[in-house]
Amino acid sequence: MDILLLTANVGSLFDDLEGLQIIWLQEFYQVVSRYKPHFIAIHCQEIGGKDYEVGMAHVDSFVTGILSSEEMREYNRARVYMDKDFSTHDHFTALGSMYFLHESIQAIYQFDFKVQKYKEVLGKEIHTTHLESNSMIEKERFAQDFWPEFKWSRKGYVRTRWRLQDRIFDLVNIHLFHDASNLVAWKSPSIFPRNRQKALGHVLSRIADARYEKVPFLIFGDFNVRLDTQRVVETLCSSASVQTILNNDAEDVKKVVFQERGNDHKVLLRIESKTFDYFDQGIFRQDNGKALLEFDKELATFIDEICELDIQFPPSYPYSEVNTEGTQYANTRCPAWCDRILMSPSANKIVIKGKHVYDLMGPAVCMGDHKPVFLYFQISA
Repeated sequence: MDILLLTANVGSLFDDLEGLQIIWLQEFYQVVSRYKPHFIAIHCQEIGGKDYEVGMAHVDSFVTGILSSEEMREYNRARVYMDKDFSTHDHFTALGSMYFLHESIQAIYQFDFKVQKYKEVLGKEIHTTHLESNSMIEKERFAQDFWPEFKWSRKGYVRTRWRLQDRIFDLVNIHLFHDASNLVAWKSPSIFPRNRQKALGHVLSRIADARYEKVPFLIFGDFNVRLDTQRVVETLCSSASVQTILNNDAEDVKKVVFQERGNDHKVLLRIESKTFDYFDQGIFRQDNGKALLEFDKELATFIDEICELDIQFPPSYPYSEVNTEGTQYANTRCPAWCDRILMSPSANKIVIKGKHVYDLMGPAVCMGDHKPVFLYFQISA
């Protein structure tokens, strides 16, 4: 059986309805046409966009457009869970999970967490309200103490369980905490990775607890994991002079500027709270950014619980949101592999290696600030 998993932070799509959505969908349909998967799982984060109170009104047309498209006509069964109700602050995650089943496969079942039984998937269903009480999913917004410095966050996870013929596995949609300030992240170890690790550890413990049978799982979403910014800066600017510019408060750093000692003091890098402006973006794209992977260490804490196929694509974030700058990074954050598809060791064993593709979707066109990441694979018998 051929499976396609896709994770996409879609916040940008609802800020530019006419432009980005059309491009995004074209790229998605191309991937479907190329690999012709039997089962498709799409995990979205930030549905409705950054201004979700306005953008959420456009989510339904986005979903129904996919369901009714000519490109998806052979997928005659679907389950869609869109967490749209932002009025329920204690539960709202802005996560969206969509699952599509090809007409050629039979005997597909989804787990009901309440009655702990599998139910055959028939027809197409869209669920957008009261998801916290929907027994076909497990949904949780992270508690406030996961990030006490912020008053409120919509980060969390959604879990589903599937039986595809003889295979049973969980699929988990996740959105972890971001880096709120480059200036803080640069002075590692910062609090941001610790917040992410605490939240991810919580999710992994929930997946593995004793409430339900333990099964293989794949967890994919916007992990927001970043490179070790301090080490990246030390590498990129090893011989530079450093100038720290303060605000009026002597303890309050406004920006840090790295300059060549010669060459008319050329500026190599400028860091501000929401600016990471390095003079040569090519370093992040050269050989798919492979030289920077050594600084991608956040997930190593969980090496015994989750694994990942080899990354051979450039950092998935932050890209320019200008339609004509599809390969350009925005000068807002240090580029990083935020969007990932991970799996348990038991799930890794059933993926047929050599026949898989782990890559970015839409590498040459604008897809918003995040490039979606997909994994196409076949399940072993």
